[in-house]
Amino acid sequence: MSLSDTSHQLIWVRNLFSKLGIELAPIPLFGDNQGSIFIASNPVQKKCSKHIDLCYHYIRDVVQDGKVELFFVEGTQNLADMFTKNLGCVKFL
Repeated sequence: MSLSDTSHQLIWVRNLFSKLGIELAPIPLFGDNQGSIFIASNPVQKKCSKHIDLCYHYIRDVVQDGKVELFFVEGTQNLADMFTKNLGCVKFL
């Protein structure tokens, strides 16, 4: 879900730059959930992914169009965790 929401914002920024005459290469998007990256990269829909709302499949179209490129980052290396999760003092530092 967060990949799809973030991709909406990235496409908005990409459109803003294109209106200013600046063309961007595919924007890298990092996620720590391999399942969501696989679902976003794989255009095949299986019965286990049918329950996901259609608005969250937007990321598939963006990846296929080459506007966003997905990468995996391990949870221990994910710097965004300090903003989104309760971390212990040692891990936070």
